[in-house]
Amino acid sequence: MIKRLIIMLLAVVLVFGLIFGYGTFRGIMIGKFLATLSNPPQTVSTVTATESAWQSSINSVGSVVAINGANISSEVAGIVNTINFKSGENVAAGALLATLRLNNDSAILTQLQATAKLNAITYQRDLKQLQADAVSQAQVDTDKATLDAAEAQVHAQQALIDEKQIKAPFAGTLGIRQVNIGQYLGAGTQIVTLQQLNPLFVDFYVPQQALAQVSVGQAVTVKVDTFADQTFAGKVSSINSAVDTTTRTVQVRATIDNDKLLLRPGMFATVTIDVGAPSNLITLPQTVIAYNPYGDTVYTVSHGKDASGKDKLFAHQVFVQVGNTRGDQIAIIKGIKAGDVVVTAGQLKLHNGAIVNINNDIAVSNSPHPNPPNE
Repeated sequence: MIKRLIIMLLAVVLVFGLIFGYGTFRGIMIGKFLATLSNPPQTVSTVTATESAWQSSINSVGSVVAINGANISSEVAGIVNTINFKSGENVAAGALLATLRLNNDSAILTQLQATAKLNAITYQRDLKQLQADAVSQAQVDTDKATLDAAEAQVHAQQALIDEKQIKAPFAGTLGIRQVNIGQYLGAGTQIVTLQQLNPLFVDFYVPQQALAQVSVGQAVTVKVDTFADQTFAGKVSSINSAVDTTTRTVQVRATIDNDKLLLRPGMFATVTIDVGAPSNLITLPQTVIAYNPYGDTVYTVSHGKDASGKDKLFAHQVFVQVGNTRGDQIAIIKGIKAGDVVVTAGQLKLHNGAIVNINNDIAVSNSPHPNPPNE
């Protein structure tokens, strides 16, 4: 009985030993098989790092503003009698734009002038009689006060008539007429807009930390999306004396030429101010940068040999220090040198030391001044 138990125990041990040995052998063989395999090459796009002249700049947005601009309106109420302009025409300073009906204003002026003339005659006559002691000084003083009051009434009536003659306060270009002949015009009602179109102002804001880099006379470049392929040159003409306490920005005003009258007040504008001297920096497309909490990285590609000694292309993760951006490009301060091959697309599937294939059939946009298509 004991002998049979021993035999059975040995058989069980043998069976478990065979099972354990098979499992161990199987694991070793699978490991050896997997070791002979390699990760398939990943397809990426690349660009060769180049060094180019880099001009540091401050970019902002703003609005085009007329140096002189006004909504022309009447100071007094009345009926429109004449309109002496056409919409969109250029006018000189002082040009008569419209008149209001005078009604009996002219007659009142004539009456007041006659009264003032009579008062002047009376004053001069009494002044001579005073020398002969024919009248008192009090009478002469009364005559003088009466004359002054009459002349003041004449001036007031003349001013009322002048206010009904609406003139251009400065030379410029008129907008679209807003009134018609015979229309009742309330005081302050707009008749037409008048804008001086050349030159123009561009008002924009810069952050307070950039204020030291901006000065009066500095060159600026202005673009508007209406004429996306054109730039307008100008210079900084004034800088606000205070910083906005809400945004911590400073208002800056530039003056630009508008000889062709392409720009209009109110247009949205992008403004670029070049600061400092140009420097040569490594430039790459912005898409190559992977921004991480532990640092910004790119992948470079270089030749090497795999485990079997074959020539392959390998990806290497490199930490970089980035600078400013312009268009599609970003400046690399440290980490990449001219001639390095840098991955522009396909980085997400890479790891350090990954084998890659390069396919540059589709190039990544890498322009310092891109012109996106209008949507």
